Amino acid sequence: MFKKILISNRGEIALRIIRACKELGIKTVAVYSDIDKFSPHVSAADESVSIGEPKAYLNQNLILEIALNTGADAIHPGYGYLSENSNFIRAVEKSKIKFIGPSAKSVEMMGNKLNARKLMLENNVPVVPGSVVPVNRLEDASGIANEIGYPIMLKASGGGGGKGIRMVSDEKELEQAFNLTRSEAKKAFGSDEIYIEKLIINPKHIEVQILGDHYGNHVHLFERECSLQRRFQKIIEEAPSPSIDSELRLKITSAAVQAAKACNYFNAGTVEFLMDENRNFYFLEMNTRIQVEHPVTESITGIDIVKEQIKIAAGERISFEQDDVAIKGHSIECRINSEDFDFSPSTGKITNHKIPNLPGVRVDYGIDIGSEVSLYYDPLLSKVISYGRNRREALARMLNALENYLITDVETNIPFLKQILKSEIFANASFNINTLKNAAFTKEENTDLEIAAVIAAVMNYRGRFKVNGNLINNQNRWTELKYD
Repeated sequence: MFKKILISNRGEIALRIIRACKELGIKTVAVYSDIDKFSPHVSAADESVSIGEPKAYLNQNLILEIALNTGADAIHPGYGYLSENSNFIRAVEKSKIKFIGPSAKSVEMMGNKLNARKLMLENNVPVVPGSVVPVNRLEDASGIANEIGYPIMLKASGGGGGKGIRMVSDEKELEQAFNLTRSEAKKAFGSDEIYIEKLIINPKHIEVQILGDHYGNHVHLFERECSLQRRFQKIIEEAPSPSIDSELRLKITSAAVQAAKACNYFNAGTVEFLMDENRNFYFLEMNTRIQVEHPVTESITGIDIVKEQIKIAAGERISFEQDDVAIKGHSIECRINSEDFDFSPSTGKITNHKIPNLPGVRVDYGIDIGSEVSLYYDPLLSKVISYGRNRREALARMLNALENYLITDVETNIPFLKQILKSEIFANASFNINTLKNAAFTKEENTDLEIAAVIAAVMNYRGRFKVNGNLINNQNRWTELKYD
């Protein structure tokens, strides 16, 4: 087993990895930018090293140099940043340090979406109809689009994170969309290679968590429902999917394991599918890293995915077999983002952060008092994960948690999340990836009652007082206060 692991990441995932390392008795090294000096992962690690400028989390040479200088024998990349950079993986392996993740070859095979489509077709994993070679000319794009039928999607071969994607409704839109997609792909991913897929109308986004080891063993940890998205970014996930029955579950998880075997995959990965209104599913992509939403899978299976990642990288076999894994209960995750009511980024220095301490609730956070929220990084502040014996209980616990979560000095999307969770669409799981496309964020009014509640929470006041003749009883549950 490793003695010391460097975490080449920040925020909640860095803290999450540190927690797993502590439980395994492994020392940790954190890296931090000037902005992240007071972030929780810095003080939680056994050692912390400054990397200076905000973008330095992407500095491969610097990260590797720190790992060597601190005597780390492994690097955990988390998600984003260098987690799916094959050049970095090779550099780490060359330095005799273990990379906690898949091989560079697997990352390259699945990182290029077009190559991944070809590989899945060769291994009988269903894919969305479309092109199997790069589309470099408008004339070729037009021919393929007419063959499979509009509407279509133009996608960057090296894409991800919702970038390099455009929907085209008809021939009149094709030329402009074609040129813009190639330009965006070149800017974001260094290549203007794109491909075409048939647009699946209002699909659901279902993904399957898989694990593989160095001995050819592959298992799945069932599926997650990730259809509630805004601008191709997930905001609410749950496991298991309320849209999947046992028969379909067997088919989709089997396809995911087949996809993992096709690229000789090891460590943690996620195979993502689109499911149409007739419950046909199609391979979308494979994410060759830990996912933001992995906690919901941990909740329903009892398996610590980060620990499994570390053990696999250390040369151990997967610590369980497929028949040992079962779904127990239901789990929901909400991503807490620093966004104003119109979804504009919200920045500031956190002066108070009070997480809900409630039954069946877990909070993976990346900020605390003194943390600076800036425009340099992803708006994700934390994740609230609820668990219940069934979906109804998990939902009730999530709503209670969101009502009792306090973050000051930045606006968050908590009001928006509550609006979604309280809707009939969520209750009956009738949503799809387009449900929130034009969703409105209703701003909550800041009344005297809310202001008083925030003041009481900040001062940790435990007593009773009056505002506008209303008796307030503050017992550290400030968000239970309601307006008339």
